[in-house]
Amino acid sequence: MAEAAEPGPGGRLWIREPRAILAEGAGGGIVVAGTRIVECVPAGARPAAPVDATFDASRHVVIPGLINTHHHAFQTLTRAHPLALNKPLFPWLEALYTVWGRITPEAFRLATRVAFTELLLSGCTTAGDHHYLFPKGLEASMDIQVAEARDLGIRAALTRGSLSLSDRAGGLSPAALTQDDDAILSDCERVLNLFHDPGPGAMVQIALAPCSPFSVTERLMRASAELAARRGCRLHTHLGETRDEEAYCQQMFGCRPVEYLEEVGWLSDRVWLAHGIHFTDAEVARLGAAGVGVCHCPTSNMTLASGRCRTCELEAAGAPVGLGVDGSASNDSSNLMEGVRHALMINRLSYGAEAVTHLDALRWATEGSAACLGRSDIGRIAPGREADLALFTLDELRFSGAHDPLAALVLCGATRADRVMVAGRWRVIDGQPLGVDTGMLREAHSRLAVDLFGDA
Repeated sequence: MAEAAEPGPGGRLWIREPRAILAEGAGGGIVVAGTRIVECVPAGARPAAPVDATFDASRHVVIPGLINTHHHAFQTLTRAHPLALNKPLFPWLEALYTVWGRITPEAFRLATRVAFTELLLSGCTTAGDHHYLFPKGLEASMDIQVAEARDLGIRAALTRGSLSLSDRAGGLSPAALTQDDDAILSDCERVLNLFHDPGPGAMVQIALAPCSPFSVTERLMRASAELAARRGCRLHTHLGETRDEEAYCQQMFGCRPVEYLEEVGWLSDRVWLAHGIHFTDAEVARLGAAGVGVCHCPTSNMTLASGRCRTCELEAAGAPVGLGVDGSASNDSSNLMEGVRHALMINRLSYGAEAVTHLDALRWATEGSAACLGRSDIGRIAPGREADLALFTLDELRFSGAHDPLAALVLCGATRADRVMVAGRWRVIDGQPLGVDTGMLREAHSRLAVDLFGDA
Protein backbone atom coordinates (compact mmCIF):
# COMPACT_ATOMS: atom_id res chain seq x y z
CA MET A 1 0.00 0.00 0.00
CA ALA A 2 1.33 3.44 -0.93
CA GLU A 3 1.59 5.90 1.95
CA ALA A 4 -0.27 9.23 1.57
CA ALA A 5 -1.18 8.47 -2.02
CA GLU A 6 -4.49 9.10 -3.71
CA PRO A 7 -5.92 5.85 -5.09
CA GLY A 8 -6.82 5.66 -8.75
CA PRO A 9 -10.41 5.69 -9.97
CA GLY A 10 -12.44 3.23 -7.95
CA GLY A 11 -9.59 2.80 -5.45
CA ARG A 12 -9.91 2.83 -1.68
CA LEU A 13 -7.94 5.19 0.59
CA TRP A 14 -7.58 4.42 4.30
CA ILE A 15 -7.09 7.58 6.39
CA ARG A 16 -5.51 5.62 9.19
CA GLU A 17 -5.54 5.92 12.99
CA PRO A 18 -6.13 9.65 13.53
CA ARG A 19 -5.09 11.30 16.75
CA ALA A 20 -8.78 12.09 17.20
CA ILE A 21 -11.83 12.04 14.95
CA LEU A 22 -15.29 13.60 15.22
CA ALA A 23 -17.18 10.42 14.39
CA GLU A 24 -18.59 7.41 16.23
CA GLY A 25 -16.73 4.12 15.90
CA ALA A 26 -13.94 5.54 13.74
CA GLY A 27 -10.94 5.48 16.08
CA GLY A 28 -9.06 3.44 13.48
CA GLY A 29 -9.88 5.93 10.75
CA ILE A 30 -12.09 5.93 7.69
CA VAL A 31 -11.99 4.50 4.17
CA VAL A 32 -12.75 6.71 1.18
CA ALA A 33 -13.66 5.42 -2.27
CA GLY A 34 -14.50 7.78 -5.10
CA THR A 35 -16.20 10.83 -3.62
CA ARG A 36 -17.63 9.07 -0.55
CA ILE A 37 -16.79 7.62 2.83
CA VAL A 38 -17.41 3.87 2.62
CA GLU A 39 -16.27 2.62 6.02
CA CYS A 40 -15.58 3.76 9.56
CA VAL A 41 -12.81 1.64 11.08
CA PRO A 42 -13.03 0.95 14.84
CA ALA A 43 -10.00 1.65 17.03
CA GLY A 44 -7.41 -1.11 16.76
CA ALA A 45 -9.06 -2.65 13.69
CA ARG A 46 -8.26 -2.71 10.01
CA PRO A 47 -10.58 -2.03 7.06
CA ALA A 48 -12.99 -4.84 6.23
CA ALA A 49 -11.77 -5.00 2.62
CA PRO A 50 -8.36 -4.35 1.05
CA VAL A 51 -7.31 -0.75 0.39
CA ASP A 52 -5.19 0.70 -2.39
CA ALA A 53 -3.52 3.51 -0.46
CA THR A 54 -3.16 4.78 3.08
CA PHE A 55 -2.60 8.12 4.76
CA ASP A 56 -1.08 8.10 8.24
CA ALA A 57 -3.30 10.48 10.23
CA SER A 58 -1.68 9.85 13.62
CA ARG A 59 -0.73 13.55 13.88
CA HIS A 60 -4.14 14.78 12.80
CA VAL A 61 -7.47 15.67 14.35
CA VAL A 62 -10.10 14.81 11.74
CA ILE A 63 -13.45 16.57 11.53
CA PRO A 64 -16.13 16.84 8.84
CA GLY A 65 -15.39 19.61 6.38
CA LEU A 66 -16.85 22.85 7.67
CA ILE A 67 -19.80 24.32 5.74
CA ASN A 68 -20.11 28.06 5.35
CA THR A 69 -23.71 29.18 4.87
CA HIS A 70 -23.34 32.96 4.57
CA HIS A 71 -20.64 35.18 3.09
CA HIS A 72 -20.09 38.12 0.72
CA ALA A 73 -16.86 37.38 -1.13
CA PHE A 74 -16.69 40.74 -2.90
CA GLN A 75 -16.20 42.43 0.46
CA THR A 76 -12.66 41.08 0.81
CA LEU A 77 -11.70 44.16 -1.22
CA THR A 78 -12.89 46.55 1.51
CA ARG A 79 -11.65 44.98 4.73
CA ALA A 80 -10.93 47.36 7.60
CA HIS A 81 -11.92 50.24 5.34
CA PRO A 82 -11.75 53.69 6.99
CA LEU A 83 -15.26 54.61 5.80
CA ALA A 84 -16.79 51.67 7.66
CA LEU A 85 -14.83 51.48 10.89
CA ASN A 86 -16.69 51.57 14.20
CA LYS A 87 -20.18 51.71 12.71
CA PRO A 88 -23.34 49.63 13.22
CA LEU A 89 -24.99 47.94 10.25
CA PHE A 90 -27.03 50.67 8.52
CA PRO A 91 -24.33 53.41 8.64
CA TRP A 92 -21.77 50.75 7.71
CA LEU A 93 -23.82 49.76 4.65
CA GLU A 94 -24.49 53.35 3.60
CA ALA A 95 -20.75 54.12 3.78
CA LEU A 96 -19.66 51.13 1.71
CA TYR A 97 -22.45 51.32 -0.86
CA THR A 98 -20.81 54.54 -2.02
CA VAL A 99 -17.69 52.62 -3.17
CA TRP A 100 -18.79 49.07 -4.00
CA GLY A 101 -19.99 50.13 -7.42
CA ARG A 102 -16.35 50.46 -8.50
CA ILE A 103 -15.75 46.70 -8.45
CA THR A 104 -14.64 45.33 -11.84
CA PRO A 105 -15.09 41.75 -13.08
CA GLU A 106 -11.39 41.03 -12.54
CA ALA A 107 -11.51 42.46 -9.01
CA PHE A 108 -14.57 40.35 -8.29
CA ARG A 109 -12.86 37.23 -9.59
CA LEU A 110 -9.86 37.84 -7.33
CA ALA A 111 -12.10 38.68 -4.38
CA THR A 112 -13.95 35.40 -4.84
CA ARG A 113 -10.70 33.44 -5.16
CA VAL A 114 -9.34 35.04 -1.99
CA ALA A 115 -12.52 34.31 -0.02
CA PHE A 116 -12.82 30.70 -1.21
CA THR A 117 -9.12 30.02 -0.65
CA GLU A 118 -9.31 31.42 2.88
CA LEU A 119 -12.31 29.21 3.56
CA LEU A 120 -10.49 26.12 2.27
CA LEU A 121 -7.45 26.85 4.41
CA SER A 122 -9.67 27.13 7.50
CA GLY A 123 -11.04 23.63 6.92
CA CYS A 124 -14.12 24.64 4.98
CA THR A 125 -15.23 22.31 2.18
CA THR A 126 -18.47 24.03 1.15
CA ALA A 127 -18.31 27.73 0.35
CA GLY A 128 -21.62 29.52 0.67
CA ASP A 129 -21.75 33.01 -0.79
CA HIS A 130 -24.55 35.57 -0.97
CA HIS A 131 -23.78 37.85 -3.89
CA TYR A 132 -26.27 40.67 -4.40
CA LEU A 133 -24.17 43.34 -6.12
CA PHE A 134 -24.81 43.58 -9.89
CA PRO A 135 -23.84 47.06 -11.12
CA LYS A 136 -23.24 47.54 -14.82
CA GLY A 137 -20.39 45.29 -15.89
CA LEU A 138 -20.89 42.69 -13.14
CA GLU A 139 -23.88 40.94 -14.72
CA ALA A 140 -21.89 37.68 -15.04
CA SER A 141 -20.89 37.55 -11.38
CA MET A 142 -22.44 34.15 -10.75
CA ASP A 143 -20.61 32.67 -13.74
CA ILE A 144 -17.34 33.98 -12.29
CA GLN A 145 -18.03 32.43 -8.88
CA VAL A 146 -18.92 29.05 -10.31
CA ALA A 147 -15.72 29.04 -12.39
CA GLU A 148 -13.61 29.93 -9.35
CA ALA A 149 -15.22 27.28 -7.16
CA ARG A 150 -14.68 24.63 -9.82
CA ASP A 151 -11.07 25.67 -10.32
CA LEU A 152 -10.33 25.45 -6.58
CA GLY A 153 -12.28 22.21 -6.18
CA ILE A 154 -14.41 23.52 -3.33
CA ARG A 155 -18.07 22.64 -3.06
CA ALA A 156 -20.24 25.75 -3.54
CA ALA A 157 -23.64 26.90 -2.32
CA LEU A 158 -24.02 30.12 -4.29
CA THR A 159 -26.98 32.45 -3.99
CA ARG A 160 -28.13 34.77 -6.76
CA GLY A 161 -28.81 37.85 -4.68
CA SER A 162 -30.52 41.05 -5.67
CA LEU A 163 -31.19 44.71 -4.89
CA SER A 164 -34.21 46.29 -6.56
CA LEU A 165 -35.14 49.17 -4.21
CA SER A 166 -32.74 52.11 -4.38
CA ASP A 167 -32.41 54.85 -1.79
CA ARG A 168 -34.79 56.89 -3.94
CA ALA A 169 -37.50 54.24 -3.49
CA GLY A 170 -37.09 53.54 0.22
CA GLY A 171 -34.09 51.22 0.14
CA LEU A 172 -30.51 51.87 1.23
CA SER A 173 -28.40 51.34 -1.90
CA PRO A 174 -27.66 53.81 -4.72
CA ALA A 175 -29.70 53.29 -7.88
CA ALA A 176 -26.56 52.29 -9.82
CA LEU A 177 -26.32 49.11 -7.72
CA THR A 178 -29.91 47.96 -8.28
CA GLN A 179 -31.64 46.02 -11.06
CA ASP A 180 -35.30 45.85 -11.97
CA ASP A 181 -37.34 42.83 -10.94
CA ASP A 182 -37.68 41.35 -14.43
CA ALA A 183 -33.94 41.51 -15.11
CA ILE A 184 -33.27 39.81 -11.77
CA LEU A 185 -35.79 37.03 -12.32
CA SER A 186 -34.57 36.42 -15.85
CA ASP A 187 -30.99 36.02 -14.66
CA CYS A 188 -32.12 33.76 -11.80
CA GLU A 189 -33.65 31.43 -14.40
CA ARG A 190 -30.47 31.59 -16.49
CA VAL A 191 -28.21 30.78 -13.55
CA LEU A 192 -30.42 27.91 -12.38
CA ASN A 193 -30.44 26.45 -15.88
CA LEU A 194 -26.68 26.64 -16.19
CA PHE A 195 -25.38 25.69 -12.77
CA HIS A 196 -27.87 24.27 -10.26
CA ASP A 197 -27.40 20.58 -9.47
CA PRO A 198 -30.17 19.36 -7.13
CA GLY A 199 -28.78 15.84 -6.74
CA PRO A 200 -26.69 14.22 -3.99
CA GLY A 201 -22.98 14.91 -4.23
CA ALA A 202 -23.61 18.20 -6.05
CA MET A 203 -20.54 20.41 -6.33
CA VAL A 204 -22.55 23.54 -7.21
CA GLN A 205 -26.00 24.47 -6.02
CA ILE A 206 -27.82 27.76 -6.56
CA ALA A 207 -30.32 29.49 -4.26
CA LEU A 208 -32.32 32.68 -4.80
CA ALA A 209 -31.47 35.43 -2.36
CA PRO A 210 -32.97 38.93 -2.35
CA CYS A 211 -30.54 40.86 -0.16
CA SER A 212 -33.15 41.66 2.48
CA PRO A 213 -36.93 42.18 2.54
CA PHE A 214 -36.44 45.94 2.71
CA SER A 215 -33.98 46.15 -0.20
CA VAL A 216 -36.25 44.56 -2.84
CA THR A 217 -39.88 44.90 -3.88
CA GLU A 218 -42.67 42.76 -2.47
CA ARG A 219 -43.22 41.44 -6.00
CA LEU A 220 -39.63 40.17 -6.15
CA MET A 221 -39.93 38.42 -2.78
CA ARG A 222 -43.10 36.62 -3.90
CA ALA A 223 -41.79 35.81 -7.37
CA SER A 224 -38.52 34.46 -5.96
CA ALA A 225 -40.45 32.10 -3.66
CA GLU A 226 -42.59 30.91 -6.56
CA LEU A 227 -39.56 30.35 -8.79
CA ALA A 228 -37.70 28.46 -6.05
CA ALA A 229 -40.69 26.17 -5.50
CA ARG A 230 -41.00 25.53 -9.23
CA ARG A 231 -37.29 24.83 -9.73
CA GLY A 232 -36.65 22.95 -6.50
CA CYS A 233 -34.01 25.31 -5.14
CA ARG A 234 -33.68 27.10 -1.82
CA LEU A 235 -34.21 30.69 -0.66
CA HIS A 236 -31.93 32.89 1.42
CA THR A 237 -31.98 36.43 2.80
CA HIS A 238 -30.87 38.59 5.73
CA LEU A 239 -33.41 38.83 8.54
CA GLY A 240 -33.56 39.91 12.15
CA GLU A 241 -30.03 41.33 12.19
CA THR A 242 -30.57 44.68 13.93
CA ARG A 243 -33.14 46.76 15.79
CA ASP A 244 -32.90 49.29 12.96
CA GLU A 245 -34.20 46.60 10.61
CA GLU A 246 -37.23 46.03 12.85
CA ALA A 247 -38.06 49.74 12.80
CA TYR A 248 -37.49 49.90 9.03
CA CYS A 249 -39.90 47.03 8.38
CA GLN A 250 -42.50 48.50 10.68
CA GLN A 251 -42.27 51.78 8.78
CA MET A 252 -42.26 50.21 5.28
CA PHE A 253 -44.65 47.30 5.74
CA GLY A 254 -46.52 47.97 8.97
CA CYS A 255 -45.34 44.68 10.48
CA ARG A 256 -42.30 42.95 11.94
CA PRO A 257 -39.80 41.14 9.66
CA VAL A 258 -41.04 37.60 10.40
CA GLU A 259 -44.65 38.62 9.75
CA TYR A 260 -43.61 40.07 6.40
CA LEU A 261 -41.67 36.91 5.60
CA GLU A 262 -44.84 34.88 6.05
CA GLU A 263 -46.92 37.31 3.98
CA VAL A 264 -44.65 36.90 0.95
CA GLY A 265 -44.51 33.09 1.12
CA TRP A 266 -41.11 32.62 2.68
CA LEU A 267 -42.01 30.80 5.91
CA SER A 268 -41.00 27.30 4.79
CA ASP A 269 -38.29 24.68 5.16
CA ARG A 270 -36.94 25.78 1.77
CA VAL A 271 -35.57 28.94 3.46
CA TRP A 272 -32.51 29.75 5.54
CA LEU A 273 -31.87 33.19 7.01
CA ALA A 274 -28.68 35.05 7.84
CA HIS A 275 -28.23 36.34 11.41
CA GLY A 276 -31.65 35.78 13.03
CA ILE A 277 -30.92 37.83 16.15
CA HIS A 278 -33.96 39.92 17.04
CA PHE A 279 -36.80 37.40 17.20
CA THR A 280 -39.46 37.22 19.88
CA ASP A 281 -40.36 33.92 21.55
CA ALA A 282 -43.43 33.65 19.33
CA GLU A 283 -41.35 34.30 16.20
CA VAL A 284 -38.80 31.66 17.22
CA ALA A 285 -41.66 29.18 17.57
CA ARG A 286 -43.09 30.11 14.15
CA LEU A 287 -39.71 29.78 12.45
CA GLY A 288 -39.05 26.44 14.13
CA ALA A 289 -42.48 25.05 13.24
CA ALA A 290 -41.88 25.97 9.61
CA GLY A 291 -38.37 24.47 9.57
CA VAL A 292 -36.73 27.77 8.55
CA GLY A 293 -32.95 27.56 9.01
CA VAL A 294 -30.79 30.28 10.56
CA CYS A 295 -27.13 30.96 9.81
CA HIS A 296 -25.42 32.29 12.93
CA CYS A 297 -22.64 34.78 12.09
CA PRO A 298 -20.93 35.40 15.45
CA THR A 299 -17.86 37.32 14.28
CA SER A 300 -19.80 39.80 12.17
CA ASN A 301 -22.46 40.20 14.85
CA MET A 302 -19.81 41.14 17.40
CA THR A 303 -17.96 43.45 14.99
CA LEU A 304 -21.11 45.45 14.17
CA ALA A 305 -22.52 45.09 17.72
CA SER A 306 -25.72 43.70 16.20
CA GLY A 307 -26.64 41.32 19.03
CA ARG A 308 -26.71 37.59 19.78
CA CYS A 309 -28.46 34.91 17.75
CA ARG A 310 -30.91 32.85 19.81
CA THR A 311 -29.27 29.61 18.74
CA CYS A 312 -30.46 27.31 21.52
CA GLU A 313 -34.08 28.50 21.42
CA LEU A 314 -34.16 28.22 17.63
CA GLU A 315 -32.82 24.67 17.68
CA ALA A 316 -35.22 23.67 20.45
CA ALA A 317 -38.09 25.02 18.34
CA GLY A 318 -37.03 22.95 15.33
CA ALA A 319 -35.05 25.46 13.27
CA PRO A 320 -31.73 24.20 11.84
CA VAL A 321 -28.81 26.40 12.98
CA GLY A 322 -25.64 26.70 10.92
CA LEU A 323 -22.60 28.97 10.87
CA GLY A 324 -21.27 31.57 8.47
CA VAL A 325 -18.36 33.98 8.33
CA ASP A 326 -20.50 36.76 6.77
CA GLY A 327 -18.91 39.46 4.66
CA SER A 328 -15.21 40.12 4.88
CA ALA A 329 -15.89 43.80 5.47
CA SER A 330 -17.84 43.08 8.68
CA ASN A 331 -15.77 40.07 9.72
CA ASP A 332 -12.51 41.09 8.03
CA SER A 333 -11.73 37.39 7.68
CA SER A 334 -13.06 34.39 5.77
CA ASN A 335 -12.00 31.86 8.40
CA LEU A 336 -14.83 29.56 9.48
CA MET A 337 -12.74 27.69 12.06
CA GLU A 338 -12.21 31.02 13.78
CA GLY A 339 -15.99 31.48 13.58
CA VAL A 340 -16.50 28.18 15.40
CA ARG A 341 -14.51 29.48 18.37
CA HIS A 342 -16.37 32.79 18.34
CA ALA A 343 -19.69 30.92 18.24
CA LEU A 344 -18.71 28.98 21.35
CA MET A 345 -17.65 32.10 23.25
CA ILE A 346 -20.59 34.38 22.44
CA ASN A 347 -23.12 31.62 23.07
CA ARG A 348 -21.60 30.84 26.45
CA LEU A 349 -22.20 34.46 27.38
CA SER A 350 -25.86 33.89 26.58
CA TYR A 351 -26.43 30.36 27.88
CA GLY A 352 -23.60 29.44 30.25
CA ALA A 353 -20.50 27.25 30.10
CA GLU A 354 -22.34 23.93 30.48
CA ALA A 355 -25.15 24.66 28.00
CA VAL A 356 -22.95 25.20 24.91
CA THR A 357 -19.89 23.02 24.30
CA HIS A 358 -17.15 22.88 21.70
CA LEU A 359 -19.04 19.97 20.15
CA ASP A 360 -22.13 22.14 19.75
CA ALA A 361 -20.12 24.81 17.93
CA LEU A 362 -18.56 22.20 15.63
CA ARG A 363 -21.99 20.66 15.01
CA TRP A 364 -23.42 24.04 13.95
CA ALA A 365 -20.59 24.42 11.41
CA THR A 366 -21.12 20.93 9.98
CA GLU A 367 -24.44 19.11 10.42
CA GLY A 368 -26.33 22.30 11.22
CA SER A 369 -25.03 24.12 8.18
CA ALA A 370 -25.79 21.11 5.98
CA ALA A 371 -29.37 21.15 7.25
CA CYS A 372 -29.67 24.86 6.42
CA LEU A 373 -28.69 24.01 2.84
CA GLY A 374 -31.12 21.09 2.75
CA ARG A 375 -28.32 18.54 2.32
CA SER A 376 -28.04 15.13 3.95
CA ASP A 377 -24.94 14.05 2.01
CA ILE A 378 -22.41 16.34 3.70
CA GLY A 379 -21.67 17.60 7.22
CA ARG A 380 -20.92 14.30 8.95
CA ILE A 381 -18.33 11.54 8.90
CA ALA A 382 -20.29 8.36 8.20
CA PRO A 383 -20.52 5.70 5.49
CA GLY A 384 -22.42 6.98 2.46
CA ARG A 385 -21.60 10.63 3.13
CA GLU A 386 -19.42 12.67 0.82
CA ALA A 387 -15.71 12.53 1.71
CA ASP A 388 -15.40 16.17 2.79
CA LEU A 389 -12.82 16.30 5.59
CA ALA A 390 -10.64 18.78 7.44
CA LEU A 391 -7.46 17.53 9.13
CA PHE A 392 -5.70 19.69 11.71
CA THR A 393 -2.40 19.16 13.51
CA LEU A 394 -1.74 20.37 17.04
CA ASP A 395 1.92 21.21 16.43
CA GLU A 396 1.73 24.95 17.12
CA LEU A 397 2.78 26.38 20.48
CA ARG A 398 -0.82 27.42 21.18
CA PHE A 399 -1.76 23.75 21.58
CA SER A 400 1.08 22.75 23.89
CA GLY A 401 -0.37 21.19 27.01
CA ALA A 402 -3.78 20.51 25.47
CA HIS A 403 -5.30 17.18 26.55
CA ASP A 404 -8.56 16.80 24.59
CA PRO A 405 -7.66 17.15 20.89
CA LEU A 406 -11.18 18.01 19.64
CA ALA A 407 -11.71 20.56 22.40
CA ALA A 408 -8.26 21.99 21.69
CA LEU A 409 -9.21 22.83 18.11
CA VAL A 410 -11.88 25.20 19.39
CA LEU A 411 -10.62 26.35 22.79
CA CYS A 412 -6.97 26.86 21.79
CA GLY A 413 -7.93 28.58 18.55
CA ALA A 414 -7.10 26.44 15.52
CA THR A 415 -7.25 28.61 12.41
CA ARG A 416 -5.58 26.67 9.60
CA ALA A 417 -6.03 23.09 8.42
CA ASP A 418 -3.05 20.96 7.43
CA ARG A 419 -5.08 18.92 4.93
CA VAL A 420 -8.51 19.36 3.39
CA MET A 421 -10.35 16.81 1.28
CA VAL A 422 -13.38 17.67 -0.89
CA ALA A 423 -15.35 14.91 -2.63
CA GLY A 424 -12.54 12.44 -2.01
CA ARG A 425 -9.71 14.59 -3.36
CA TRP A 426 -7.06 16.47 -1.41
CA ARG A 427 -7.43 20.20 -2.00
CA VAL A 428 -5.06 21.41 0.74
CA ILE A 429 -1.80 19.57 1.48
CA ASP A 430 0.70 20.63 4.16
CA GLY A 431 -1.30 23.80 4.72
CA GLN A 432 -1.12 24.88 1.08
CA PRO A 433 -4.04 25.07 -1.37
CA LEU A 434 -3.31 23.06 -4.50
CA GLY A 435 -2.89 25.12 -7.65
CA VAL A 436 -2.87 28.49 -5.86
CA ASP A 437 0.16 30.73 -5.40
CA THR A 438 -1.11 32.56 -2.33
CA GLY A 439 1.67 35.15 -2.48
CA MET A 440 0.81 36.16 -6.04
CA LEU A 441 -2.91 36.08 -5.23
CA ARG A 442 -2.46 38.36 -2.23
CA GLU A 443 -0.34 40.80 -4.23
CA ALA A 444 -2.80 41.05 -7.12
CA HIS A 445 -5.84 41.28 -4.83
CA SER A 446 -4.22 43.91 -2.58
CA ARG A 447 -3.15 45.99 -5.56
CA LEU A 448 -6.67 46.08 -6.95
CA ALA A 449 -8.15 46.89 -3.55
CA VAL A 450 -5.87 49.92 -3.28
CA ASP A 451 -6.43 50.99 -6.88
CA LEU A 452 -10.22 50.78 -6.60
CA PHE A 453 -10.84 51.88 -3.02
CA GLY A 454 -7.66 53.43 -1.66
CA ASP A 455 -8.79 57.02 -2.18
CA ALA A 456 -12.34 56.53 -0.85
